[in-house]
Amino acid sequence: MNTSPSTLAAGHAVPIAARPADADHAYRFKPLNIGRFVIWTLFALALAVAPHLFTSSLALTMLSQIGYLIIICLSYNILLGQGGMLSFGHAVYTGMGSFIAIHAMNRIGGLEIPLVLIPIIGGLGGMFFAILLGYVTTRKSGTTFAMITLGIGELVASMALMFPEFFGGEGGITTDRVYGQPFLGMTFGPAIEVYYLIAVYCFVCTALMFAFTGTPLGRMLNAVRDNPERVEFVGYNTQRVRYFSFIIAGFFAGIGGGLAAINFEIIAAADTLSVMRSGSYLLFTFLGGATFFFGPIIGAVLLVFASILLSELSKAWLLYLGLVFLFMVMYAPGGVASLVMMNLRVAKFGKLTRLLPGYAALAVCALAAIVGLAAMVEMIYHLQLNAALGDHLRFMGVSLDTRSAGSWIGALALLLVGGAAFELVRRRFVRQWSQVQEEIELQIKRAEA
Repeated sequence: MNTSPSTLAAGHAVPIAARPADADHAYRFKPLNIGRFVIWTLFALALAVAPHLFTSSLALTMLSQIGYLIIICLSYNILLGQGGMLSFGHAVYTGMGSFIAIHAMNRIGGLEIPLVLIPIIGGLGGMFFAILLGYVTTRKSGTTFAMITLGIGELVASMALMFPEFFGGEGGITTDRVYGQPFLGMTFGPAIEVYYLIAVYCFVCTALMFAFTGTPLGRMLNAVRDNPERVEFVGYNTQRVRYFSFIIAGFFAGIGGGLAAINFEIIAAADTLSVMRSGSYLLFTFLGGATFFFGPIIGAVLLVFASILLSELSKAWLLYLGLVFLFMVMYAPGGVASLVMMNLRVAKFGKLTRLLPGYAALAVCALAAIVGLAAMVEMIYHLQLNAALGDHLRFMGVSLDTRSAGSWIGALALLLVGGAAFELVRRRFVRQWSQVQEEIELQIKRAEA
C-alpha cells in the first residue's frame, strides 16, 4: 500500500488502483498563490521598515529581540505544534548554540569566522547537541518525552558550573562583535546594523521552516502527531521521524541562540540554559497559537513585550502573565492565532459587523474588572515591598491610599461589578456567536448545493 503523509494524518490510505492511470506520469502545477506572495512581501516590508517607524533605542532593542525570538519560537513549534512533542528543555539547544557562537566570535582555535556566518555556527552547535541528546529523548513520546526533556534541561543547566572554561561560570562569557573586515561596509557596531542582520536571518529561517511544513518529513511529522499507530502500521518508524524533526528544530534554535549572542555580546548559563527559559518558549508559543504557523510569531512579540515593558510597569507582571495564560487556556486554547482566524472567517462571510457591539461591551467590562484587580494587586505589592515609600501609590494617574478602606472597597467594587457584567455580556455574546456560526454553515451548504 502506497500512502502519503496527508492521508496518514487523516487515518486512511488511498490504494494505487484508486488513482488515475496517468497520475504518476503527468506533472501538475498549482496556480500562483497570490495571497501567500502578498503575505510574505508584507512580512519582508515590515522587517525592513520597522526600525524607521520606531526609532528609539528601546524600540530597536525590542525589534532585535523579536527577530531572533521568532526563529526560536518557530523552531519550538516544530516540536509542539507540528509534532505534538511537549518539550521542557528547548533552551538547551538555543543556549548551546549561543555558547558555540560566542566562542567562535572570540576566535577560539585561531579561526576568524565572519560575523554574518556566526549564526550558522550557532545553528550547527544546536544541531550537534540535538543529534547527541535527541536520540535518547525521542525514543519515547507523550508525557515520558516531556519528562526526559525536563531532566536533560536540568542536567545541562547544572553542568554549566562544572565547566567554567566553556560556560564562563556565573559571570558568563563576553565578546566583541566588531572584528574582522566590514561586510558590505557594515561593521555591525551600530545596533541598526545588527537588527538588519537579525531581520535577514529571521525572514530566511521563517521561510525555510514554513517550507519544512510541506515536505514529506513535515507531513509525516503531522501524521505521527495525529495517528502514530497508523504510521507504525504502514511501516514508518515514528521514532526516526521525531528524531529527524528534533534535529531540524535544534538547528534553527541554535541559529536563534547565535543571533542572541551577537545582539547582547554576553551569554550567561543561568539565563540561557535554565528551565525557566524553556518554560517561556513553551508559554508564549502556546499563547500565540501552536496550531497555526504564524502563532509563534505572535508569541515572540508577546514575549518581548512581557519581559521588557510589562516587567518595567509592575513587579507583579508574572502574576498577570499567569492569569492571562489561565484565561487563554479556559476560553481560547488555540491561542491568539485561533481568535484571529475565527474572526477572519466571520469577516469573510460579512457578519463581523454584527459582533462588533458585543466585542465593545466585552472590552469595556473586561477593562473595568482588570483595572479593579490590578489596583488591588498593586496595593498588596506596595504594602509588602514598598511600605517604606509611604502609604500612597500612583496607579494609572490616580493616587491610591493603601491604608484607606475607600481605596480597597472601590477596587473590589470595580472588580466585582466589571466581572459580573463581563459574564452576563459573555453569555449573550456566546449565543450571538453560535447563531452567526449556524448561519455561516447554512450559507456554506447552500453554496455547495
